[in-house]
Amino acid sequence: MDRLAFTAMASINERRLLREQLNNELANASTVGFKKSVDKAMVAVKAKGDGWDTRIQPYIEKMNAVSLEPGHLMATGNRMDIALQEQAVMGVQAKDGTLAFTRRGDLHLNSEGVLENGSYHPVLSEDGGPITIPTGFEVNITAEGDVYARNPAQPLNEPPVLVGRIMLRDASAITLQRRPDSLFAPYPENAIANGDFANGPKQPKIVRGALESSNVNVVTAMVKLIDFSRSFETQVRTIKEAKSLDEAGASMLKAR
Repeated sequence: MDRLAFTAMASINERRLLREQLNNELANASTVGFKKSVDKAMVAVKAKGDGWDTRIQPYIEKMNAVSLEPGHLMATGNRMDIALQEQAVMGVQAKDGTLAFTRRGDLHLNSEGVLENGSYHPVLSEDGGPITIPTGFEVNITAEGDVYARNPAQPLNEPPVLVGRIMLRDASAITLQRRPDSLFAPYPENAIANGDFANGPKQPKIVRGALESSNVNVVTAMVKLIDFSRSFETQVRTIKEAKSLDEAGASMLKAR
């Protein structure tokens, strides 16, 4: 009966990772541009080691692939808000200074004039540096990601100045993984210099004056959470039943 209890306990331990992932998604259901993870697969593997040759246990494939399925668009009318279309992602500077990618497009200027998103990550230009705009200048972002700045004190017929193009990448041809800081990065086999990746076949486009909601379906996530709860209860009952059967067998042997 120890094999039954071993398998049930292994299942509880592995499904813990799924519950943690689901809880994180529910917590970010209202976060702008948040992307859920691709469902992990559970496989059966043979346990290794002396005395474990007959043990088969469930195992979760350790992958943290991100689903770039678009969320709903929310019109804001704010010229600093952008939503990325299809599987496009935007390059930002992570807290550790490395290149990372995100779908969060609630942009603003910090006190130093650096263009940031709602998570306070500086938005990078195609040359790899943060986009900086003089204080007080009006900002306009085109559908291709070009950032123009204009001094409101200048005559209206004066054209705005191009200060940079937002680093946009089409990720439709590859799979991105979630970093520990919740930003995205390509898998090593798809990464090139400085953590960047080759642009896909589609031209990245943005929607101005709108934000993208999370692609987490709250109803589906809650149903999965209930299913995990029922599965946990079933596995615990299985372990208790295995203990009862083992004790009954031991009692029968003592009776003889």
